[in-house]
Amino acid sequence: MTNMTDEKIIALISDFNIAPLSGFLKNKLTHPEFILETEPYGQVYQSLVRSTESWLDIVWTSPERVLPGFQKACQLEEVAHEDILADVDYFAQSLISASEKRYIFVAAWHLPANMGYGMLDWKNGLGLSNLLAKCNIRLAEKVSESNNIFMLSTNIWMEGLKNPLSSKMWYAAKIPYNSGVFENAARHIGQYIDAIKGKSRRLIVLDLDNTLWGGVVGENGWQGVRLGGHDHVGEGFRDFQLALKSLSNRGVQLAISSKNDEAVAMQAIDNHPEMILKREDFVGWRINWNDKAGNIADLADEINLGLESLVFIDDNPAERSRVSDALPDVLVPDWPEDPSMFVETLNSLCCFENTTITKEDRVRTSLYISERNRKDIKYSVKNNDDWLRRLNTRVTARPVNSNNISRVTQLFNKTNQLNLSTRRLSEKEIITWLANKARYMMAISVTDQFGDMGLVGVIGVEALGRKGRLVDFVLSCRVMGRQVEETLLHLAVSELASRGVDIMEIVYEATERNGPTLQVLKNASLEEVNPRVFRVNCEIGYEKPEFVELNVLGE
Repeated sequence: MTNMTDEKIIALISDFNIAPLSGFLKNKLTHPEFILETEPYGQVYQSLVRSTESWLDIVWTSPERVLPGFQKACQLEEVAHEDILADVDYFAQSLISASEKRYIFVAAWHLPANMGYGMLDWKNGLGLSNLLAKCNIRLAEKVSESNNIFMLSTNIWMEGLKNPLSSKMWYAAKIPYNSGVFENAARHIGQYIDAIKGKSRRLIVLDLDNTLWGGVVGENGWQGVRLGGHDHVGEGFRDFQLALKSLSNRGVQLAISSKNDEAVAMQAIDNHPEMILKREDFVGWRINWNDKAGNIADLADEINLGLESLVFIDDNPAERSRVSDALPDVLVPDWPEDPSMFVETLNSLCCFENTTITKEDRVRTSLYISERNRKDIKYSVKNNDDWLRRLNTRVTARPVNSNNISRVTQLFNKTNQLNLSTRRLSEKEIITWLANKARYMMAISVTDQFGDMGLVGVIGVEALGRKGRLVDFVLSCRVMGRQVEETLLHLAVSELASRGVDIMEIVYEATERNGPTLQVLKNASLEEVNPRVFRVNCEIGYEKPEFVELNVLGE
């Protein structure tokens, strides 16, 4: 957040002894940039308003200790629920105020052990279960005002544990939970931190036989595979497909790598009445007898995703071992033999987190399929100009505003290849940066004859007297190579020229993955000051590409 050094402080704030979580998190967060600091327990409100700076606060409290009225409710005294909800509002406002400077993870509340009114505990206006549900909903509604606050479910940290609560540890050390709860919490929190840093997995590559359906389609035909129906094994495979479809609906892409005859396998996908996943649900496939590691690398290249964004799921341990050894950046989870465990295993991966869900996430599969159609046309035409002309690319630029800032933030934190500096910004940091009138940022959307590719780019410029700077050049690799890159340069130069700037400077900051950005700059006919610095004369301007239609919108 506002920390200007490479170190990121993660503060643990609680009204109980949260030291065990710190221990497990240290094992999960192996990168040296993270520093864990545990605030004195029982000083929740004081810690939220402290002057020291942190990148993330993890706030885990108990309702009976942080909400004054809830303690009376736990004693089964008669209380007004609205008064306790007012306590929730006060707590929420403390979180919101703190979130102006940092991210905040706040754990949802759960009931203390063996408390309540028994069979009356969900009765409105009386029961503790009813009251706690109201408190959690009220807290969720209030903190949603800040895009830097994420409310976490504590229930999933306790699932599967026989005795998550520990009275003995509470009385001995003011630790209310057994170690399994803290271990699960650390695992999930580690993945949530990866999501903030844009490191979530974005593509699942799937085997077919005994992974998406039971049996071998090449031997049994599509009519003979086990999928759905009145068959407990078939139901397991069908529910697994439903779970994958759910992930696809939130922006995780699906692909296939299978040793099979493609025509036979596609017959099952197209014709089996119990198939949930259809041809159009997959962004690509390699169904052949080639090495799966090579096929997966080829798929990643086709879709323009780094291998660290991939998960490979296969029932065959030999294939898993081969891919894991050849492609260590790909996540290859151990996979159960029993299909009734597939959904549980998929959910346990906890690597597909997003800080927001955008319109582009909802339709991402169709965007990739449209991209495949674009490439098909490219191979059928005589030259690149003919292909660009037939695409009929249209670029729309508009100021970054409340309607598009969620997607803009997502691009900042997930785009790596076409990214000038790969700086990561939260929504509040973007808003703060734009508060300086010398700065301007535009959101870039692209459409062509195949459809709407959505909001795919961002440019940010800064005018420093007669000299200006291209600060941010961020573009999805999905539109790479169709003159959108040059259009963004044209927009940046035009904006700075309108502000009286003579020279625009571009400083490329190299990372492990943004090499394509340097190539774009070298190919753009810019003045090359040195291998990392480029200039453009704003008085002369930078010509808009011939095959792109540009529409610049106002506020």
